[in-house]
Amino acid sequence: MATDVMPVAPNKAVTSPRPGRRSINVFSGLSHVALVIWAILVIFPIVWTFLASFKTNTELFGDHPLAMPQNFDWSSWGRAWDKAHIGLYMINTVKVVAISTFLTMLFGSMAAYVLARYTFFGNRAIYLLFVSGLSFPVFLALAPLWLTMKNLGLLGTHTGLVLVYVAYSLPFTVFFLTAFFRTLPTSVGEAAMMDGCSHTRTFFQIMLPMAKPGLISITIFNVIGQWNQYLLPIVLLPGDAQDKWLITQGIANISTNAGYEADWAGLFAALSMAIIPVLIVYIIFQRQIQSGLTSGAVK
Repeated sequence: MATDVMPVAPNKAVTSPRPGRRSINVFSGLSHVALVIWAILVIFPIVWTFLASFKTNTELFGDHPLAMPQNFDWSSWGRAWDKAHIGLYMINTVKVVAISTFLTMLFGSMAAYVLARYTFFGNRAIYLLFVSGLSFPVFLALAPLWLTMKNLGLLGTHTGLVLVYVAYSLPFTVFFLTAFFRTLPTSVGEAAMMDGCSHTRTFFQIMLPMAKPGLISITIFNVIGQWNQYLLPIVLLPGDAQDKWLITQGIANISTNAGYEADWAGLFAALSMAIIPVLIVYIIFQRQIQSGLTSGAVK
């Protein structure tokens, strides 16, 4: 008697998620949570500062300081611009930062290009001398800087402040751009030299446009750093040169007087005026900044 034998299905192994993949997913989730928390911590004070500029002192120090303003009154912005001279200080800041950033990028890019593409005696020593400036705190040089500027007749002038800004911005600029110029292909520069280009023309017309992402990134960093600088202006632009003050000094002056005049809305309006230009610049050039920071890693 024949019996039917049912085929036995092969045992299928039960697969379970690998521990490594699970840990990666957990780490990714935690990193996203940390980024959200960090974004809230950064964005909330900026938004609150902007909204506080439209509030009255009663709203700011009342039971609900985090509530929306009852009326969006722009009079505090007018007081900060005219009475506290924020308009004058902002113009001074734009002039100083524009000139110092231009000179920093010009001299820094030239020095970085030579250090990155040319071999000569003392190359490494000069590079290390530039980089050593990154480890020197600004406040340690305040007294020597004040004496030097006074002896040169540059104390209380924008010229002296521009020179100091350039000197303190060059180390990071040279450090960043030297590494960037090393990633650029040497064949392009060699072809330009064979076609009759001088070293200067090769730098300005060939290599500098190729380094545009890195130049934009370091330019934005220099603009933000110099715009927010407080220690150097307060030392090199003393009280008798108030018409030459920068915006950080003007805001500090408003903060000091706010306790007596009780114009806290004007203080927050001045802070908003200082924040908005830098924020706009960063939003416009954020893609260029990211590409400049990562392009050297993928070449």
